[in-house]
Amino acid sequence: MGDTIQRLPPRARTIVRKAVWDLSRQSAGLSIRFVSNAPQLVVRYKVTGNVAMPHMPATGVSGVDLYGIDSDGTWHLAAGKYSFKDTTQYTFAQLRPNDNYHKLGREYRLYLPLYTSIRDLEIGVPEGSRFSVLPQRAEKPIVVYGTSIAQGACASRPGMAWTNMLARKLDRTVINLGFSGNGRLEKEVIDLINEIDAKLFVLDCLPNLIQPIVDRQELQKRITESVKAIRAKHPHTPILLTDHDGYTEGYLMPHRQPLFEQANQDLAEAYKRLTADNVTGVYRLPISEIGMDLDCMVDGTHPNDLGMMRYAEAYETKIREILQQSAGALKTQIPTRQNREPGSYNWEERHNDILKLNLTEPTRIMFLGNSITHNWGGKPVNSNRIAGADSWQKYLAPFQVRNFGFGWDRIENVLWRVYHDELDGISPEQVLINIGTNNLHLNTDEEIVQGLKHLVQAIRLRQPKARLTLLGIYPRREQEARVSGLNSGIQALARSEDIGYQDVGKLLLLANGKINEKFFSDGLHPNAAGYEVLGKELVSLLKQK
Repeated sequence: MGDTIQRLPPRARTIVRKAVWDLSRQSAGLSIRFVSNAPQLVVRYKVTGNVAMPHMPATGVSGVDLYGIDSDGTWHLAAGKYSFKDTTQYTFAQLRPNDNYHKLGREYRLYLPLYTSIRDLEIGVPEGSRFSVLPQRAEKPIVVYGTSIAQGACASRPGMAWTNMLARKLDRTVINLGFSGNGRLEKEVIDLINEIDAKLFVLDCLPNLIQPIVDRQELQKRITESVKAIRAKHPHTPILLTDHDGYTEGYLMPHRQPLFEQANQDLAEAYKRLTADNVTGVYRLPISEIGMDLDCMVDGTHPNDLGMMRYAEAYETKIREILQQSAGALKTQIPTRQNREPGSYNWEERHNDILKLNLTEPTRIMFLGNSITHNWGGKPVNSNRIAGADSWQKYLAPFQVRNFGFGWDRIENVLWRVYHDELDGISPEQVLINIGTNNLHLNTDEEIVQGLKHLVQAIRLRQPKARLTLLGIYPRREQEARVSGLNSGIQALARSEDIGYQDVGKLLLLANGKINEKFFSDGLHPNAAGYEVLGKELVSLLKQK
C-alpha cells in the first residue's frame, strides 16, 4: 500500500478548505479487516507528520492497534512490541491463531494512526499462514462529523478513540470525519457527507464553533442548515446533535465556562426550532449524558482514555435508543455475530446475500433459525449444506418462504442479524422463529426464554404488521425431556406476547418421548425424511392469513 491514506474522496481536495483536506489525509478511524491463522503478525509503515504530540503519546498519534474477534463474537486486544523509527514496526507475537471450533484463523481489525498520514503499509505473516483481507461491511455505517475529540485526541492508542470503541460496541462501521480544530459544520463537508447512505448521522462540532470562531446567530444557522440539508437528501435517517462536552478546569479557571454553556444553549434553541419546523428524526445528546468529570481530560479539553470511554458509552446508549437496538443483561440478549463454521459456509457472506435479496426479491414469509433451517433449502442457496431441498420446494417454496437460517446460530446471533438490517426494506406477512437449540449447553431455560422475548420484541418493532410465530425447539437425542419442558416455557412466552406458537418438532418423537432416529442424521439435524414431516406439518401454518 504505497499511497497515503485519506478519509475524503480525491475530488474533495478542490472542494473543502486546505486545512480540512490536510486533516482528511490523517488516518483516524480507518481500519483494515482481515482473517489470519498466523501465530505472529508484523506491521510496517512510514509516517508523514509528527510521531508524537506534547499532550498525546506516539502510540496514539502514529501507532496502530490490533484487535481480534473470537468465533463466538467477543473482542480481544493483542499487545504489540513497537519501534518508532524511519519505518515504524509493530510485532504481534505468540498469538492464539485459532479457537476450538476450527483451524481457519480469526478475524482481526488493525486500527490505523489517529493523527498522522501513513504510507507503504505492509502486514506480514509467516510463510504458510492464512491471510486474506475482508471486504467493506455491507450494513449502513454511522457517520460522525466532528472535531479533534472525534478524530481521537487524546487517546493513548487508536483502539481507544471513542469512534473506534463505539464501532466495536455496536459492531457497525463508524466513519470518522473528525477534523482537529476544523469541525465547523461547513456546507462543503455536509454535501460530501450527504453522499453516504448512512444508518445515522452524528454532528458533534460545537467545540470548534464557540465564539469568537462564529457568533451565536451563525452557529444556530449552521446547525439548522446542516440538519435540513441532510434531511432533504435522507428523509428518514436519524440525525444526532451533540452538546459541547465542557471543560474540566471550570471551577479554578472559570473564564471558558460561558463559551461552552452558550454554545449548548444555542444548540438547544436550534433543536427547538427544527422541532417546531416539523423536521423529524432529529435527536440531541446533552452534556449531562456524556458525563465528563475532572479525571476525564488531558488538558481540560481533550479526553484521556477514561473520557473516551465515557463518550463511547454515552453514544452507545443514545444510539441504541434511537435505532431501537437495546441490549439486555443476559448473554442471550446481547447482539453478537459468530464464526463457528467457516469450513461449511461464510457467515458474513450469507448475511450479505440476504441483504442483497431483500433489495431484489419479495419475502412473503421469513424463516429465522439455525443450521436446521439453513440445511433445509430455499434462498440464499448453499449447496454444501442442503438436506431437505425436495420438501422445501414442495411445501415452503409455494409460499415464498425465505431461508434466514444460519448454521451454529444462537439467539444472540439472530438478534445481531435483526439489528444489522436483515429486516429492513421488506414487508413479510409472517415471521417464523425457530432458535435456541445451540444455547442449550450454555444457558438456562430462563435465559433462553428471556432471550427469545428480547428477540421477539426486536422483530415486532421492525415488522409490526407481520404475524409472528415461535416454533418450539426441535427434539434432540438425550435432551428430549429438557426440550419438552423448555417448549412449555416458550409456549407461555408466545401467549404473553400475543403471538403464535407451534411445536412441529413433536412429530419427530416416538411414543415414549425419545427421538425417532429414522428422521435424523445425527440426533439433532433432520434428514430428508424428517424435513418431509416438518414441511407437511408447517403447511397449515403457512396458509394462515
